[in-house]
Amino acid sequence: MKYPLPNLNDENHQYWLDNFKVGDSWRLFRIISEFVEGFDTLSALSHPAVSIFGSARTSPDDHYYHLAQNIAGQLAEAGYPIMTGGGPGIMEAANKGASLADGISIGLNINLPFEQAPNPYANMPLEFKYFFVRKVMFIKYAMAFICLPGGFGTLDELFESLTLMQTRRIKPFPVILVGSEYWKGLVEWIKGQLLQKKNNINRDDLFLFNVIDDPDEVVSYVKRTVIM
Repeated sequence: MKYPLPNLNDENHQYWLDNFKVGDSWRLFRIISEFVEGFDTLSALSHPAVSIFGSARTSPDDHYYHLAQNIAGQLAEAGYPIMTGGGPGIMEAANKGASLADGISIGLNINLPFEQAPNPYANMPLEFKYFFVRKVMFIKYAMAFICLPGGFGTLDELFESLTLMQTRRIKPFPVILVGSEYWKGLVEWIKGQLLQKKNNINRDDLFLFNVIDDPDEVVSYVKRTVIM
């Protein structure tokens, strides 16, 4: 499938990041405002959150939707704020689970021309235009990452966290991949290609994440490793 090239002369085109022009430096004020709003809002949390990631395309009748809702609900009942990307699918499920448990349900929504619309279950919603600002919030205010099946966005957040821990830019925290059937190909590739064949990572790097299927075990692991 070929994607049409954007019309960079159209100020309303969706590829706004590519539209360089005089005055680009003024974007810094929008970027700063997003950082300030995010920091001011999330620094009020009494405890760091658990970030839950997964596909925006997951339907409410999907097994992983119910799994995300279950995990988020149990963690919220235990007092952990739940943070998601604020959109539909797995994000909606996690926000719903936290909300129904009367917990803190944070949704960091990103403005996109497709897929992403804020779900109604985030009782602490924030809007972002810039992915990199939003990613800072996920890292800075989370104590654990839980990744359910997702696409490029989920992988982006996953490898961002692993890279920052590997390079010791942040302290290690639990990164849990839920759904061994979904993640096993990626895990085998990491072990076979990155470690064994190319030696591009250290063996200790494999301990930066865990693969867990059972929702109760996920919750138990977070409780054991993350002290509130």
